[in-house]
Amino acid sequence: MYTFPHKDILSTKQFSRIDLETIFETAMEMEKYLSWAKKWKPLEWYIMASMFYEPSTRTRLSFETAMQKLGWWVITVSEKWNSSLSKWETLEDNAKIISIYADIIVMRHPEAYSVETTAKATNRPVINAWDGPHQHPSQAFLDMYTILKENKRLDNLKVAMVWDLKYWRTTHSLVFLLWLFNDIEFTFISPEELKMPEKVTDFLKNKNIKYREVTNYKEGIDWSDVLYVTRIQKERFTDLSEYDRIKDDYILDLEILWDNKNMTIMHPLPRVNEVKEEIDALPTAAFFRQAQNWVPIRMALLYLLLNK
Repeated sequence: MYTFPHKDILSTKQFSRIDLETIFETAMEMEKYLSWAKKWKPLEWYIMASMFYEPSTRTRLSFETAMQKLGWWVITVSEKWNSSLSKWETLEDNAKIISIYADIIVMRHPEAYSVETTAKATNRPVINAWDGPHQHPSQAFLDMYTILKENKRLDNLKVAMVWDLKYWRTTHSLVFLLWLFNDIEFTFISPEELKMPEKVTDFLKNKNIKYREVTNYKEGIDWSDVLYVTRIQKERFTDLSEYDRIKDDYILDLEILWDNKNMTIMHPLPRVNEVKEEIDALPTAAFFRQAQNWVPIRMALLYLLLNK
């Protein structure tokens, strides 16, 4: 009998196809429980430490909501300055102290591999909620869950990703999971300054996964099943004149979609101006349904880690 084998959730690269299918099946069950009139409490006596050492709205609130839907108890720290890390406490000591109070740790931290350091220092399950320039695995799970619900499959898909592919870790994490499925093809649409980094394209080459890189928006979405739009991140530019030069180059409107209105349109949010509001009315605009999937996916992760 299959048993979920993971103690922690640190990177998308640790998972197999059967792991993902188990997560998605569990999330579908969680959606049923969310519709119940009475409260279901399989985790009633568990406590989750919500440790967010850099700002978060959607990730933090959805994890805390998920835990409360499953049980009740959440303790939290927001911002590094509001914790003992501001007093130069090590991540290892911090993890050991938190483990005294909580049964599971959800952590966001600005430094790469900081969450992995925390996981090694404690026997409690640890979930990576974004560690600097590294990964955001639970975001990739909910993105894939959204693709599955909208397209009824995860095999035989053509996925286009657009705009800031250099810095958006959600796109990297999604690629590192989608390759586990059959007949996946990628199109990366971006200016040269924001193209997909080599760590991702080299990974695809090593796995013999088809991909192409283009700069033309319309050309890039031809025959795509899924369009994953990202926001250009002004805060990443040291030269704001460079930002101003390209900030309006990849705007999704009905004209761009004229030849392909059947593909699923996704966005990790928040958006600025890269998706026009006229897109919202399309039945294939899935980004707000995508946001609704945060809670059942994170309920599934908490449940699988705490109920072996």
